[in-house]
Amino acid sequence: MTDVQPQYAIYPSLRGQVAFVSGGATGLGEEFVSSLAAQGARVAFVDVNEQAGAALAQRIAERGDPEPLFLPCDVRDIPAVQQAIATAAERLGPITVLVNNAARDDRHKVMEMDLARWDEEMAVNLRHHFFTAQAVVPMMREAGRGSIINLGSISAHIDLVDLPGYITAKAGIEGLTRTLARELGPWGIRVNCIIPGWIMTEKQLREWVTPEAEESIERNQCLPQKLYPDDVARMLLWLAADDSRSCTAQNWVVDGGWM
Repeated sequence: MTDVQPQYAIYPSLRGQVAFVSGGATGLGEEFVSSLAAQGARVAFVDVNEQAGAALAQRIAERGDPEPLFLPCDVRDIPAVQQAIATAAERLGPITVLVNNAARDDRHKVMEMDLARWDEEMAVNLRHHFFTAQAVVPMMREAGRGSIINLGSISAHIDLVDLPGYITAKAGIEGLTRTLARELGPWGIRVNCIIPGWIMTEKQLREWVTPEAEESIERNQCLPQKLYPDDVARMLLWLAADDSRSCTAQNWVVDGGWM
């Protein structure tokens, strides 16, 4: 997690904007919260990991950027996440940037899936994207602007197995992005989807990046370097800022050329 580096862009239009990030305590979400705060945005974020969320907010405040508002919340609980959005708006102001990031890439084989597990996969990885967007639309409509950024996944486009629920949800996010963009566009609200490749988060490095996985990355990416959360965050900042004011209903791929 880093602050703004001198070789990368600063977006004046993000200063003072209010952003809400789901799943913001660790992994990609942690980098999104940090990067938005470094641009001068007022950030609220939710996560089930209370210790990591509180620590992140403290680290950002200590480096001199606006302290994010951390609200412990499980995105599977739709009324709770809607209340978190309302609380964030009351304390920080109307939300004009929404980042739907929370997800969990559980491994299951097709024949192991049952109804309860399927519903759990949809609740963790897809359902909240719709209801958080629904909750922020009135604020964005009143402001005359807004950027909703959904996080998809390269997994919906390549030859992975043992992720049927996760992959289905991530593919659904791409469809949701397009329908929301069409309906909300007349109010100045943009909706885009970022599709990250294999990003070297702490969890991925700890659980899934084996020597065989590294060989696959090297074989499939056009670019040889590993991808890190800040690579995705730089795309997210551009989509959140007014620099991308005419871009909506699109998938933005950050995968080193895998797809």
